[in-house]
Amino acid sequence: MPYHKDKQQAFQAAQQGVEDAQELYHEIVRDSASYGHQLKHLKQEVNEAYQSIENALEVASEHQRKQLERFQQDLQQMVNEVNMDE
Repeated sequence: MPYHKDKQQAFQAAQQGVEDAQELYHEIVRDSASYGHQLKHLKQEVNEAYQSIENALEVASEHQRKQLERFQQDLQQMVNEVNMDE
């Protein structure tokens, strides 16, 4: 049972990390004076989310693995869009 709980906690941490990054991404005001600060914060959140995903992938079930890979793709798309705006 602890193994299953660890898998679920790792997955939930990854999911929360992605949601936090997505929320920040949608709140960024590109023409704001604080854009640079917002962007730095977003990059930190994205990096933390990637790390949570990597940790979760180590113990993930097959179903979770597919979802975690989707999370990685979502984060990469966010990064690509931010990089295009710079």
